[in-house]
Amino acid sequence: MTFATGVIIANNYYAQPLEAALAAEFDAPSSAVGAVLTIIQLSYALGLATLVPLGDLLERRRLVVTTLGVTVAGLVVVAAAPTLPVLAAAAGFVGLTTVVAQVLVPFAAEIARDGEQGKVVSTVMSGLLIGILISRAVAGLVAEVFGWRAVFVLGAVLTAVAAVALWRSLPVVPQTTTMSYPSLLRSVLTLIREEPVLRLRMAYGASVYASFGALWTSIGFLLAAPPFSFGDAAIGLFALFGVAGALAARFAGGLADRGWAHRATGAFMAVAAASFAVFALGAHSLVALAVSLVVFDFGVQGSHISNQSVVFALRPEARSRVNTAYMTMYFLGGATGSGLSAVLYASHGWAAVCWIGAAFPAAGLLAWVVESVHRRRTRTVTAAPSTS
Repeated sequence: MTFATGVIIANNYYAQPLEAALAAEFDAPSSAVGAVLTIIQLSYALGLATLVPLGDLLERRRLVVTTLGVTVAGLVVVAAAPTLPVLAAAAGFVGLTTVVAQVLVPFAAEIARDGEQGKVVSTVMSGLLIGILISRAVAGLVAEVFGWRAVFVLGAVLTAVAAVALWRSLPVVPQTTTMSYPSLLRSVLTLIREEPVLRLRMAYGASVYASFGALWTSIGFLLAAPPFSFGDAAIGLFALFGVAGALAARFAGGLADRGWAHRATGAFMAVAAASFAVFALGAHSLVALAVSLVVFDFGVQGSHISNQSVVFALRPEARSRVNTAYMTMYFLGGATGSGLSAVLYASHGWAAVCWIGAAFPAAGLLAWVVESVHRRRTRTVTAAPSTS
């Protein structure tokens, strides 16, 4: 499951280090290529809202493998796309169907032993995070040697291999509900309404991932332009500095199993926001970009694992739907940050991207402070002796 989530999610990130190559291939401005990346994020959010809940309604192994067949077909069309609109449409289908990675994550939590959910989820998520990082490096290297279209051919082959492996190895677990599909979708809204902790974690996740989308939508253009003038391979390899995110996943999972998820969330969001002070120096310093990327990915992924560890414990019988609510807002945040970044970079440059990148997790941190004060007051009132 860890291997498969990495392979599947990589398909959403192959295009990020190839922005300059795609712009040159289709004679398109940076904003148009940035829009393609935004479409992928929005499609992924749509899939989270409409496909991931099926993990509670259908037999998961069959659902995962069938959906991955559509992913493979979409990747083939991306590789052969004659125009940017065709590429964008096919990439949208890829983004829509790669949400099966988010069916596997709550599936892993369900089959984990009691007291080890945080560890198991963080293990599967570390595979997903490493897949994101490797996807950028592989995309850059393959594009440098064989051209950008070969990147998506490779993605199609790896996804097909993952589908076969999952079919052969996943256990068959009965569905957890028999309600109709419309009722299933409505129940997601019911969960959001009834679970205030879920609403808070959705806000935290969206704020941090918005900064992630803002950063990665524009950093490829920054590295391709002077004074760096990186090629596709160098841009992809530069993303490996974000390996700290995978380390943060395991660390955050351990903290969650010890009951420290709340404090860890605030700390990780503060780290993500603070990293942009160093990112701002990166317009002319490769060292500053590398250092800030390590710190930033540590904060982003640590907060994400902390959030997931909390929300999966809320309703064990509805983990896919809980994950739908959380991850839909998460990727809507990413799409928002990506769209704003594309516009701001084209009009105001890297400094504007850094400002908006810092503002999102700072807003999440402010909400966390308010929650912390409320929790402290609630504990004080509960602990106070009665005077009646």
